[in-house]
Amino acid sequence: MAASIPKIVQDDSWLDPYKDVIIRRGKAAKDKEQMLCKGRRLKDFATGHLYFGLHKTHEGWVFREWAPNAEEIYLVGDFSSWKINKKFALTQLNFGNWEIKLPEDSLKHQQHYKLFIRWKDGEAFRLPAWGKRMVQDKTSLIFDAEIWYPEITYEWTIPNYQPSFKNPIIYEAHVGMATSEEKIGSYKEFRDHILPRISKVGYNTIQLMAIQEHPYYGSFGYHVSNFFAVSSRFGTPDDLKSLIDKAHGMGISVIMDLVHSHSVKNVTEGLGLFDGTTYQYFHEGNRRIHFAWDSLCFNYAKPEVIHFLLSNCQYWLDEYKFDGFRFDGVTSMLYLDHGLNRNFTNYSMYFDNEEDEDAITYLTLANKLIHESHPAAITIAEEMSGMPGLAAPIEHGGYGFDFRLSMGTPDYWIKIIKELPDEKWNVNQMFNELISHRADEKTISYTESHDQALVGDKTIFFRLADKEIYYSMNKTSINLIIDRSIALHKMIRLITLTTAGAGYLNFMGNEFGHPEWIDFPREGNNWSYKYARRLWHLADDPGLKYHWLLDFDIRMIDFIKKSDCFEVSFPSLVHSHEGTQVLAYRRRDWIFVFNFNPVTSFTGYKIPMDAGKYKINFTTDDEVFGGQGRIDKSLTYFTTFEGMIMTHRTNYLALYLPARTGLVINKLSQKSVYEL
Repeated sequence: MAASIPKIVQDDSWLDPYKDVIIRRGKAAKDKEQMLCKGRRLKDFATGHLYFGLHKTHEGWVFREWAPNAEEIYLVGDFSSWKINKKFALTQLNFGNWEIKLPEDSLKHQQHYKLFIRWKDGEAFRLPAWGKRMVQDKTSLIFDAEIWYPEITYEWTIPNYQPSFKNPIIYEAHVGMATSEEKIGSYKEFRDHILPRISKVGYNTIQLMAIQEHPYYGSFGYHVSNFFAVSSRFGTPDDLKSLIDKAHGMGISVIMDLVHSHSVKNVTEGLGLFDGTTYQYFHEGNRRIHFAWDSLCFNYAKPEVIHFLLSNCQYWLDEYKFDGFRFDGVTSMLYLDHGLNRNFTNYSMYFDNEEDEDAITYLTLANKLIHESHPAAITIAEEMSGMPGLAAPIEHGGYGFDFRLSMGTPDYWIKIIKELPDEKWNVNQMFNELISHRADEKTISYTESHDQALVGDKTIFFRLADKEIYYSMNKTSINLIIDRSIALHKMIRLITLTTAGAGYLNFMGNEFGHPEWIDFPREGNNWSYKYARRLWHLADDPGLKYHWLLDFDIRMIDFIKKSDCFEVSFPSLVHSHEGTQVLAYRRRDWIFVFNFNPVTSFTGYKIPMDAGKYKINFTTDDEVFGGQGRIDKSLTYFTTFEGMIMTHRTNYLALYLPARTGLVINKLSQKSVYEL
């Protein structure tokens, strides 16, 4: 009997009342897979992108589309002078599929086209649902599909890249706003100018945002219209391939922010009324519109929708050699109310029949497909409810994600920075918050992503420094507010990284305290690009204090990559004192000590420690990082024996702990000395 109980239940007795639901959900995914695949593998099922859409073959061209409500479909474009021509009429096949085959000389590379679809009560132009290239007219802003079959296909210099690391240290990036100019940046510019920056700082993974085509630039890529099309604002498909190829050559993996949680409402660009019906891809009635996002909700119960989305996963992995995905909006997918009307204070809220179990089935199958077809790929869930099992293996009763984002961490930092004076920061609460994740799941921690910097909010550094950021960031300037901001910025990042479950994330520019917010061009700002870019020169200028923050980030990332910290899932608490605001914890032979006290430095502060000798590796107070250099790192520290507690010897490490300082200490052994 015990063998039939999922491992996530065996490991967490609080899940026992819900084991039948967990078993049912697992069985539903298996049953759906069997129904869809009929004995084949998922990777053989998820090949819709090889069948639908436009393809060039040895015999000529073939185009296929799924539009069950259509009565007539025509290809219309440059090749037909944008007129309806029976020569370009599609033939109806079975199951709502349509097809046309054309001679090779009928179509040419970079010609524009659309579909003209007629149904019982209407007709309209549509962009192909499986189209791989869309372009927008700069004057009319209208999108067309573009034939993309260049004579010379892109040749990968690294066709079989395999990551050499287990723990992703992620640089979250948006190609368009990665330029310092007031414009939209390109894939080529990112490849040539930003990749070297990321490599220099040491991040091993890039998470690219806004890759799928979206009609409104200001949506940050979340209102997707064309799921198989690379956003043409940034360049061509080959440009993106070149970017990814170069990253692989640097030993950097590239994952994609994948939006399968909803779709744009736009009719002419998107799928909303593709064949004249509201329900082809989406729910009907009150489940159709996402009331918070003003977008459309996929009907994950429909086999055709699962086929479309699974094929989309496979397409990006195969065609562009992405190394995995961050699935956006997973909380919204999991719950019928999108997780907006509950506080998730007890386990019953995850198993009360208010969950979208069709979406759970889809996510389970997506994870199985991705890992079946590309074993080295990673999947990350952007999920805030804490759904048990989300990042646990499918065979253990989970949904199969490799990691989940620790979405509560940035919220915690913003909350205490906004609401509490420094002397009220509770280090015990801080530690518990930072290590809060399920033992059976791996997490990605972060202090802030793009979300915390979007218009209406502020980055951590901007929130700490406020207006002083404009006047006192020159290294010759003396300003206590800036001193505090720099000290806390480093401490917050170091403690978040070193308590992380299995990985770390940073949004581009925040590593050096990028000022101000993110605001994309819109009517309310007169379509300005002023805040939709990155001011890289601030970090490059050796006369500015931003340089200190960047140098610290480089040191911190280098340390975590070379250390063995992530080989243990949780740090262990060594010392926590609310009165002094001193916190110490360890991971393997590494000790991390933080004094968050804003005014008091401690001499000879005793930290309980295993007997031995220790050395300070680096600190947030080092002068090269803008600190005061109050700690002598050349010293070797020896523990002192101070008696017995019960049957245990008590040893202490006496340290000088300046106010607002974090220390990284390693225990020295006779066999090896870490020099990171």
